[in-house]
Amino acid sequence: MGRYIIKRLVYMVAVFFLLTFLLFVLYQMMPANRAYTDAHTEVQALKKGLSAAEMETKFEELYLKYQRMYGTDTDNKLVLYLRWLGLYPFYNGKLNGIFQGNFGFSYEHNAPVVEVVGPPMRNSMLIGLVSEIFVLGITIPLGIACAVRKNSRFDRGTQIFTLIGFSTPSFIIYIVFIVFFCSILHLFPVSGMKTPGTSYTGFKAILDVLHHIALPIICLTFSSLASITRIARASMIDALSLDCIRTARAKGLSEKVVIYSHAWRNALVPMVAIIVGGFFGIIGGAMIMETMFGFKGMGLLFLSATRTADYDLIMFLEVIYTFIGLFSNLVIDLCYGLVDPRVRISK
Repeated sequence: MGRYIIKRLVYMVAVFFLLTFLLFVLYQMMPANRAYTDAHTEVQALKKGLSAAEMETKFEELYLKYQRMYGTDTDNKLVLYLRWLGLYPFYNGKLNGIFQGNFGFSYEHNAPVVEVVGPPMRNSMLIGLVSEIFVLGITIPLGIACAVRKNSRFDRGTQIFTLIGFSTPSFIIYIVFIVFFCSILHLFPVSGMKTPGTSYTGFKAILDVLHHIALPIICLTFSSLASITRIARASMIDALSLDCIRTARAKGLSEKVVIYSHAWRNALVPMVAIIVGGFFGIIGGAMIMETMFGFKGMGLLFLSATRTADYDLIMFLEVIYTFIGLFSNLVIDLCYGLVDPRVRISK
């Protein structure tokens, strides 16, 4: 086990550097040049009393100054990447990158990217965690019930319902829920995380936030029910057809013990990636939902950063997503070994 984890960690580090380098080179192609923008802004502030030639000379000086400050005084992509990581010195001989704790500065938000990402990440984790708990709490028992009552009216009705949900795009579901719950029933607000113009504190503030995030949670939960229910049902049907299940029934074990102690353990193997991946995925946010509800989460933040070419913020978000993806795959593989003893991950 220990040897396997060490191998996977080495693999994760190698993949992390490869993916971040490719993303770094890709985003370097964005039409954004902070050194040029800052130099141009400063020259415009000093243009009074300067001739055109003096302005051009001053601009070149400032442009070189800011290039050296930001470490972009070279076209070598590898050098730029290593400077961003903090493994190659700037013009002044100092290291100032990710490994030194410098994750960049967001010019759109006028704050370090770490401070910008904090609140949206908490929002995405809050709404994602609650919706994921509801999804698993509904889909797993529903999938088991459908598998146990295979081809019954209940099973067929559930399959029709899940097929409709599986075939409907998520944004259509969001629109229907907004029209029904907001425009017709007036139960929930359309967007935002708190009532505009209010300054609630304590328990009232908590209730106000819950009132605003209730509909996004319902939408996220509903849009995920169909696919996970069908997967849980298929996994459980396969598990119930195993020889060990027939043996357990032949021994006279109760149907409840057979289903929840024997069959579900085998059905859980293909569900591990969905369950574990779902909990790790909550950090990434839900871009469509956050856009439609005006919910300030990670998905909307990433979309906004892309629109405004906020380079440092985009790269920091990509680092987070890359780390989450690599680490979640490691946890999923380890969980496979815990759920199914036949999986010999140590080999």
